[in-house]
Amino acid sequence: MFRLWAKEFKDNRMLMDTVIEDSSDDTRTHKIFNALEEVCLQFDLGKPIWLDSTVSDFKRHSKTRFSQDNFIEEITFDYLEIQVIEED
Repeated sequence: MFRLWAKEFKDNRMLMDTVIEDSSDDTRTHKIFNALEEVCLQFDLGKPIWLDSTVSDFKRHSKTRFSQDNFIEEITFDYLEIQVIEED
């Protein structure tokens, strides 16, 4: 089972969170992208852009933050954080 936890923060307070589960046979990368797409649908967001620093953080820690720099449209929060919490 693959599980990704997404949290939206403003002023160091969590506004929303969700956990996306994926038990498919997809690759880890596909599971991450599919989970992020589901998060964006649930939170009513446009898809964030993966910058080099975002990719680097995610590779190192299985966790990263998307700030205003990662979004084309204006966001009403400080950052969106995603973290892989379970992998099989």
